[in-house]
Amino acid sequence: MKTKWIVLLCLLMVSGMAAAQNAPLSTFQVKGVLLDSLTQEGEPYATIKIVKKEAPAKALKMMVTDMKGKFQEKVPGTGDFIMTITSVGRNPIVKPFSAAAGEKVVDLGTLYVTDASNELGQVEIVAQKPLVKADIDKIEYNVQDDPDSKSNSVLEMLRKVPLVTVDGEDNIKVNGSSSFKVYVNGKPNNMMSNNPTEVLKSMPANSIKHIEVITNPGPKYDAEGVGGILNIVTVGPGLEGYTATFSGNVSNRGVGGGVFGTIKSGKLTVSARYNYNHNESPRNYNSGSQHVTPEAVNENSANIDYEGSNKSRGDFQSGSLEASYDIDTLRLVSVSFGLWGGGNRGHGTSDYIATFPDGGAPLYSYSRPNRNKSSWYSIDGGIDYQRLFKVKDRMLTFSYKINTRPETSDAYSEYRDEEAQSPDWAAFLYSLKNQHNDGEQNTTEHTFQADYTTPIGKIHTVEAGAKYILRNNSSENDRYDRRISDPNMNTDGSNEYEYNRDQSSHYKHLNDIIAAYLGYSVRVKKLSGRLGVRYEHTIQDVKYLVGKGDNFTKNFDDVVPSASLGWKLTDMSNLRLGYNMRIYRPGIWYLNPYLDDSNPTYISQGNSRLDSEKNHSFNLSYSNFTQKFNINLSARYSFTNNSIENITALMPDTQIEGLKNPTGKDVLYSTYANIGKNRNASLDGYVNWNATSSTRIYTNLSGSYSYIKGAEGMSNHGWNFFAYGGIQQSLPRDWRISLNGFGQTPWVMLQGKGSGFFSYSLSVNKSFLDKRLTLSAFASNFFKKYMNQSSTTEGAGFISKSDYRYCMQRFGVSVSYRIGELRASVKKAARTISNDDVKSGGGEGGGGAAE
Repeated sequence: MKTKWIVLLCLLMVSGMAAAQNAPLSTFQVKGVLLDSLTQEGEPYATIKIVKKEAPAKALKMMVTDMKGKFQEKVPGTGDFIMTITSVGRNPIVKPFSAAAGEKVVDLGTLYVTDASNELGQVEIVAQKPLVKADIDKIEYNVQDDPDSKSNSVLEMLRKVPLVTVDGEDNIKVNGSSSFKVYVNGKPNNMMSNNPTEVLKSMPANSIKHIEVITNPGPKYDAEGVGGILNIVTVGPGLEGYTATFSGNVSNRGVGGGVFGTIKSGKLTVSARYNYNHNESPRNYNSGSQHVTPEAVNENSANIDYEGSNKSRGDFQSGSLEASYDIDTLRLVSVSFGLWGGGNRGHGTSDYIATFPDGGAPLYSYSRPNRNKSSWYSIDGGIDYQRLFKVKDRMLTFSYKINTRPETSDAYSEYRDEEAQSPDWAAFLYSLKNQHNDGEQNTTEHTFQADYTTPIGKIHTVEAGAKYILRNNSSENDRYDRRISDPNMNTDGSNEYEYNRDQSSHYKHLNDIIAAYLGYSVRVKKLSGRLGVRYEHTIQDVKYLVGKGDNFTKNFDDVVPSASLGWKLTDMSNLRLGYNMRIYRPGIWYLNPYLDDSNPTYISQGNSRLDSEKNHSFNLSYSNFTQKFNINLSARYSFTNNSIENITALMPDTQIEGLKNPTGKDVLYSTYANIGKNRNASLDGYVNWNATSSTRIYTNLSGSYSYIKGAEGMSNHGWNFFAYGGIQQSLPRDWRISLNGFGQTPWVMLQGKGSGFFSYSLSVNKSFLDKRLTLSAFASNFFKKYMNQSSTTEGAGFISKSDYRYCMQRFGVSVSYRIGELRASVKKAARTISNDDVKSGGGEGGGGAAE
């Protein structure tokens, strides 16, 4: 009985304390200036911690002095306080002060700091962690030591993290790039990488210990296509809870919605999400020309000019499911499943006019309507087993992953209103056939991987691993023809087409990869270094089932080295030097030998005998961050001696192997080959300026010079510049406005150049219900509906130009609502599978069959 009364009394005391803590507190503003005792100059970026005298272990406010040593911040409560000021290489300063009820400002005046070597034993040293610190390869923000973390979400805290920007639409950029990966406790989290905004908006910051921005990933990280890694370190296990976020959007381009949820119970944590979007593309317009240069003119030459338009609609959906189970404190099992994909439908018409290059006499004309539909999906699943040991940082991981990527395409191209003004070209028009191209492609991968890492002594670490990929590519492109002179021709083409086996292509490409790696790292005081080497043995086996092509098997070996060296200049800055080599294997759209002659004046096909690209790069990076400025500069030089380039040549169609019923007329033929020698030098800069506590200005700049050389004397070179920037303003009552703009100059390719562009956007959002409900309005390119894009391709005997006029104007609203409170995230194995060795390109559907 006595025990019950004691428990009841304790509960009443706890409730009283909680009520007292929740009572409104008055605030005052503390300010002052910190100067060097000898030079009288301001001491920048010193860390300031303010605590109540009776509770010295709990920080009420953390802040950092500005460039001139000044500080000014609001502090809650009244009574006696203690302020502690620390700075690298300086003696700590402990300053007691008081704030009476109703007092608005406490001015501490001028404080003087001294070198640690000059004066000893005059102050009490109080241990504290700085809010921000820099390491050789990462920058860390201590969320747990910031009192604002008690009320904010992780997304809100990200706005404080150096090298991270969150714009008005809650889009996240790491190191100035929107291409980054998200890790949780050092383990990849695909769901967060795919949808970081909604996930991090759902997580309260009081569940986070610190956030790391890893700017120079080492050998254990796969940094391919990634501007950096955002590693979120949680407070620890044992937290329970759930969260669910519902979102929706509507704009002039379509509608969409999604849901995300996480629940944790005991040792099991499960997260799931699903998103769907329907897009309606306004009508776009295209035009171009294909002209023969004077020295190449003959009786089979023709200058071709065209113009047309197209319209499309599409659906996209994605979803994922992840779960983790803690067997015990040393063993973890995690599983994942993911799905993304969708489909498009489109239709359009182009009108062609051909004239003789010398004099402009009309030769022929026709109209070419087309319609197509396509689909593409990626379905994957995986399981990881992680075993830790009593030796810190020793770890063993086994992983398995399966992924399949089916694609389909179904396209119709027809010819109408044909008219030959020249008798010599009548046979060419008669050879044109309406076409139906039906294509299916698929890539299925099974990947097995094992990783082991262990420390040796205090400064050495060794890691090793092995990987086996079974990659099966298959492609089936079926061609059906119908002569345009068919009197029974109708618009849908039903029961009118004949199967063309010679122009169809079925083949299988088996690609097995056996890999092993070894890495070593050392850290001595401010200096750290890494060395790594990877060996890969590739087995390629290609078999043709339908159509022309010779079966072949090809094996090759690659040794891939990497090295990096880092020097920590100060707690605020570091310098990094690195080298790495990467291998990019051609995707199925590069390899597919299907001969696409749906446009008889421009014929294209892939090349199944392509080799992997090998790219070497050297980089030098410098980072420095302060309370006001975040700066990252990176210089990079890279070269490739066998890059995969698109080659276009003007030739008689009789020289194109496999073309059925050639006419002898000159046409453009396009394919791929490992002929490129690329040299690229670039300088990238990222600057973030916190102009005030509510104003943020940021920019991401890049300039590069490229030199490309191909076969038969082909070469090209030039400069390219890219700039992204914006300003974000936080307003009272949880309003935020953001204005962004970006642009790029024309980019260089082997046989020509692409097009420059410029775009801008404006967004306004407002949070309600303790930031659980967020409404946003957004608009982009609102002064001009259409934008123009052009490209030029030049080769021996021809110049080809294309212009594309498309709608980039977008405006709409979105809403999201969060319920519950998440206090746990799905655990993942620290090592897992990531296959990104395949060079992408070509477009969805592959093979050109969907054009």
